[in-house]
Amino acid sequence: MARELTTLVTGGRFYEGPRWHDGQWWVSDFYRRAVYTVTPEGVETHQFDVEEQPSGMGWLPDGSLVVVSMKDRHLLRRGPDGVVEHYADLSAVAGGHLNDMVVDDRGRVYVGNFGFDLMGGDGMATASLARVDPDGTVTVVAEGLNFPNGSVITPDGTTLVVAETTGAGFVAFTIADDGSLVDRRVWGSMGEVPETTDVMEALGAGLPAPDGCTLDAEGHIWFADAIGARVARVAPGGEIAESVPMPEGLGAFACQLGGSDGRTLLICAAPDFFEHNRANAEEAVLLTMRVDVPHAGRP
Repeated sequence: MARELTTLVTGGRFYEGPRWHDGQWWVSDFYRRAVYTVTPEGVETHQFDVEEQPSGMGWLPDGSLVVVSMKDRHLLRRGPDGVVEHYADLSAVAGGHLNDMVVDDRGRVYVGNFGFDLMGGDGMATASLARVDPDGTVTVVAEGLNFPNGSVITPDGTTLVVAETTGAGFVAFTIADDGSLVDRRVWGSMGEVPETTDVMEALGAGLPAPDGCTLDAEGHIWFADAIGARVARVAPGGEIAESVPMPEGLGAFACQLGGSDGRTLLICAAPDFFEHNRANAEEAVLLTMRVDVPHAGRP
């Protein structure tokens, strides 16, 4: 069936890390270097600045917000009192900018990184996934990931699924009681990735490039295809169940299910993801789309 896309907000630079929390949307804007809230009616409000570029975010059990600070490879914590402070330093374990993240029900943060300097033109390298415990301890829990990006945790809290943007698929882990990740397996493969260290060659192979993503109650994942200018719903195993193209001239880079009934998909869209194009242009938008199956799990 055809899906209707509605524009909620215009004038951003590059939206990422969308979340639904306490009756409103939360989003990062890379190049305005700030976190914003957006009401269901589209009223955007500046919340706080992240000078080293915000990305993924999530809430701890005490109500604090944790947000990625990409370029210095730190996590920041905004407490219930509104004070923003340093939370964890991941610079020793991240091979590139920090990226998206997810928080489990015990307040453990799982966060990925690029693995290489994407904007600087470095050759591709694999990346690690780190866990940050509530006391701020940083532990590498997985290695050898192909640009770990959007991540989800199943409703029972036992499975972490991570999008691999340059790996054309998703990898899953069982979350052990101590927070370690075991039983690594392919959750869904959408094609065989070419053997290359050239990121544009890899992304130009025509395979899906899953970016930000969100889990639904049937165990499918909606993901933004960073190369395919679409959002798609993928089943466990990798079969695409539904695909919705973006309006002409826009790509999709993150999405999240939310709204009062969990059936609104918020999409972060922009003409491209290149920093030199997006840093000063106010062409990013937030789109919404109604879906049939509601949100599940985290974030």
